[in-house]
Amino acid sequence: MSAAGLSPQALAEACAKAMWDDDNATRHLGMELVSVAPGKAVIAMTIAEIMTNGHGTCHGGYIFTLADSAFAFACNTYNQRTVAQHCSVTFIAPAFRGDRLTATAQEVSRRGRGGIYDIRITNQEGEHVAEFRGHSRTVKGTHLPE
Repeated sequence: MSAAGLSPQALAEACAKAMWDDDNATRHLGMELVSVAPGKAVIAMTIAEIMTNGHGTCHGGYIFTLADSAFAFACNTYNQRTVAQHCSVTFIAPAFRGDRLTATAQEVSRRGRGGIYDIRITNQEGEHVAEFRGHSRTVKGTHLPE
């Protein structure tokens, strides 16, 4: 599939499919790509027992990974290969085995080769679990032929 002539939404979806097919980590953890649009992505994951720590809560690394995946899909919606340059996460409330977490990524700024994305992680009750901010950088290459 070529990027030429695609609407922004169709381009975002085609880029997401190309990335999804090669994203072993995201798929292996049981994540689901709920939706994607230019500069936006929503990914969900159910917390399995293997993802819990010594406190009986979800290990923060899994929450970070969920947010990072949503960030990756949001910043790669323009057919430019884009990677993380810097990320930070603030944990607000614990998540537990069986919780369904949703990471909603939203573009804040995109200028030149850099972008800023905010990702909100909530549980199945809509409770705020974590906040993640990612800074992106475009690199050489595209997901689809031009």
